[in-house]
Amino acid sequence: MMDFAPLLQADRGQTARAVTLLTPDGFEGWLTRQSVAIRALATAQRFAAKPNTHLLIPRDDDVAVVAGVTDPASPWALARLAEALPEGTYRLDGADVGANALGWLLGQYRFTRYRKADDTAPRVLLTRDVGHRDEAIRLAAATAQVRDLVNTGAGDLGPAELEAEAGALARAHHATVTVTSGDTLARDYPMIHAVGQAATRDRAPRLIELHWGDAAHPRIAIVGKGVCFDTGGLDIKPSAGMRLMKKDMGGAAHALALAGLVMAAKLPVRLHLLIPAVENAVSGASFRPGDVLKTRKGLTVENTNTDAEGRLILGDALTRAGEEAPELILDFATLTGAARVALGPDLPPLFTDDETLAADLLAAGVAEEDPVWRLPLWDGYDEMLKSDIADMVNAPDGGFAGAITAALFLRRFVPKDTAWAHLDVFAWRPSAKPGRPKGGDAYALRAAYRMLKDRYSQG
Repeated sequence: MMDFAPLLQADRGQTARAVTLLTPDGFEGWLTRQSVAIRALATAQRFAAKPNTHLLIPRDDDVAVVAGVTDPASPWALARLAEALPEGTYRLDGADVGANALGWLLGQYRFTRYRKADDTAPRVLLTRDVGHRDEAIRLAAATAQVRDLVNTGAGDLGPAELEAEAGALARAHHATVTVTSGDTLARDYPMIHAVGQAATRDRAPRLIELHWGDAAHPRIAIVGKGVCFDTGGLDIKPSAGMRLMKKDMGGAAHALALAGLVMAAKLPVRLHLLIPAVENAVSGASFRPGDVLKTRKGLTVENTNTDAEGRLILGDALTRAGEEAPELILDFATLTGAARVALGPDLPPLFTDDETLAADLLAAGVAEEDPVWRLPLWDGYDEMLKSDIADMVNAPDGGFAGAITAALFLRRFVPKDTAWAHLDVFAWRPSAKPGRPKGGDAYALRAAYRMLKDRYSQG
């Protein structure tokens, strides 16, 4: 994983190039205060402080930087500069870094597993706030972890590799990991087993659990959908729909990253991380449309679509999470195309019946510029899950309200007295923005972490 620490260093008065941030509205006032030479330079380069543009100004034996931004306080204000400036050391003129650090760090993120890294030398930013520096580096590293995992080809990232990722996290933070697989999985977590049973032996399904923290602290659970590749099963996807299905473990990537942030911050919680890890493959062992599946909770599910597999494995994992009586459960899943149709890639739907939790997550999303958008757990649609032969179906006919009915399915596996939120994340950025390259990406990760910090931080 990329090391972000060298890119954000403590400001001890060392030599650095000054960076001035301007909004378009402030450009004319700034320009009138400049020398004739600088005004001529800005005119010659048609610089007007438009967002994501910058001007290099000669100063002594080096240069200073003036950059156009929409909002100087945005986490992404420095992202384009981090991508475009010459190598060297920089300092914000008249201000400390603050929230800008995240964009500076992630503007230099590169996924290099499958190709040689470019030769671009690092751009270093100085900050006076050492505590914020450490937090910014952790947030950048967590985001990069999600990106790296989602960008990795499914041939190199299966259930075993997700287990190894959880193991590395446990070793780093003195946590414990348990893994349920084989006959025990088939008996105790029948939906996880059913979805993953068609995969080859080296990609066999499993439930990965991590425990960390003092048992006396409030218990929380983080659950992540870990479908390492989704063919759609016997209801097989077309090639266009299968193209990006390496990202179907994006919920697990988010859950791992969030768990790492919680442990690194030493939040006073008892953490339970759960990742049902499978490959929804096609073979003679595939589960079938029309099969009636048992569940850990004791309900029966008529499988009406093998491509609605994520909610199945999450159902067993949510049941297990509820058995430990947590006061809060968060789940992340690349669950439905309906969510993308409704809200696009940038806005993860948030589903919860808990008004306080909804308000806290929405507020955290605004504060972190990592938005979520609440959709209803509409009780009137619950009847769409009715089955003629079992307790419920996994995918209602008709295609209406697909994101909502998927969330309603999950709700049946959550204890009624437990605060729970479901985040239907896309985990993929279809087009690049400064600091956010095309490819795997984290959505609602910083919002969820901010909410947990606000709830559980000491002092």
